[in-house]
Amino acid sequence: MTGSTVLRARGLTKRYGWNNTLVRAVDEVDLDVPAGQALAIMGPSGCGKSTLLHLLGGLQRPSDGQVWLAGHRIDTMSERALARLRRHHIGLVFQSFHLMDELTAVENVEMAALLAGQPPGRARRRALHLLDRVGLADRAAHLPSALSGGQRQRVAIARALSNEPLVVLADEPTGNLDSAATLEVLRLFEELRAAGQTLVVVTHDARIAAVADRVIAMRDGAFADDSRFAAATGTVYDGRR
Repeated sequence: MTGSTVLRARGLTKRYGWNNTLVRAVDEVDLDVPAGQALAIMGPSGCGKSTLLHLLGGLQRPSDGQVWLAGHRIDTMSERALARLRRHHIGLVFQSFHLMDELTAVENVEMAALLAGQPPGRARRRALHLLDRVGLADRAAHLPSALSGGQRQRVAIARALSNEPLVVLADEPTGNLDSAATLEVLRLFEELRAAGQTLVVVTHDARIAAVADRVIAMRDGAFADDSRFAAATGTVYDGRR
């Protein structure tokens, strides 16, 4: 079930370089993501999908265009206001996990909740609950170095959920994982989708896209195709069209 628009972009553009070397990594993208929708943005490496995700999450500033999160225009916000909004409303999952090596799994997860202003006791309880939800309750006291790649990515997903975000943005979440670990993360994304969490995932992995409500193909910085995922036909953009 989807609801009101959580994330919106209009004419979103990101340029790099100057004069004859100018490259449009993202080229006048329009996008609406309703609450509760699981959206997959697919395409080959270098097509601009990671840059787009960074623009949607306020990690980069657009060259042109506008971005709104929950009705707040974020591309014109100050860095301080933008950081505060991200802490409260956005969960980020990166390909390379970005866990803090000196913190245990539970400490990594609760950190995002603490930064969002949750009291320490509540943050710890939520972190333990989320680790249980992702199947890692027995690894709460382990450092990242003692976890497998799939386990570290599941900790990163739990961390992304700890601030109770409006939307989770995931950048190639299975890019560094083997097949077994990818299946672990895939099952977790299926559960999040079924629970109604708003998700935007950029990926070249058709298995991840297959659990989405909607799949958008991206090529040369622009959307090449936008369709609802059709379970009956199994139609998913595979990066070759």
